[in-house]
Amino acid sequence: MTARGPVATLLAGLIDYAGLFPPAALSMSDAVARYAEHRRGADRAMLGRFVVPAARLAEFTAAVDRLPFGAPTPAEPWALAVLAAATDAPMLRTFVDAYGSCLLADVVEAKAEDVATIEGLATAFGPAVMVYVELPLHPDPTPLVTALARLGLRAKVRTGGLTPEAIPAAGDLRRFLATCVDAAVPFKATAGLHHPLRGEHPLTADAAGPRAMMFGFLNVFLAAAFLHAGVDADAVAPLLEERDPSAIVVGPDALRWRTLTLTTRELAAFRRTCGASFGSCSFDEPVHDLTALHLA
Repeated sequence: MTARGPVATLLAGLIDYAGLFPPAALSMSDAVARYAEHRRGADRAMLGRFVVPAARLAEFTAAVDRLPFGAPTPAEPWALAVLAAATDAPMLRTFVDAYGSCLLADVVEAKAEDVATIEGLATAFGPAVMVYVELPLHPDPTPLVTALARLGLRAKVRTGGLTPEAIPAAGDLRRFLATCVDAAVPFKATAGLHHPLRGEHPLTADAAGPRAMMFGFLNVFLAAAFLHAGVDADAVAPLLEERDPSAIVVGPDALRWRTLTLTTRELAAFRRTCGASFGSCSFDEPVHDLTALHLA
């Protein structure tokens, strides 16, 4: 798929590869090999970081050492997003000292439900590491997002999971996005965003398994981009539930959803300052769906 103009701007480096996690749940060797393949593929411009738990870093480096091709080098390093807690900071520093020229472990993803934990994360990893903090959507996360803004950290939101209950309500997700935009806190999304637009899909790798109505990554990131461009939250709300691909029209210098328009310049500003990425256990699936929707 060859993306141009506003679509290329929106999608650049947007998909962090989380092949280790459900529903794909690949082995470390398979996930590392697929990431190496994606980095060489035609759609590599959309590929972001490799997501790996801190506890599996040794296993990860062993799998990288076994790669027959595409291994990271100082000239072409791999960027990582390491799932960690504050107590993992010494381990991460040791990893960076040993592999930092080829494996850039400068992003950490952690969880917090209170300001004290967020403050601990802010001091644990040092200024060279960007920390994304996964926040609960209930109760109102505004105080936690405010703490992130004060401390220079970023937000993370879980938009799905392996059960219907793991998928947040559209209103709660909109509140989170609006809060991040208002506080100038960049965010990352994770879970359940394999498809561009909202629709009913299997929750697991079993196509015959349970299904639920899931958000699409275009729903989430376009809604946030309109909020960032100053559109009222009430006008943006229906976009989170948009299922019709014909409602999105791509031109050479702008993207339109129904009556609202985002220029390539506005999308670039959004990606640079607010919309970081989303994690997906599949890279092929989002790319194939975008191609099928002719959104390139």
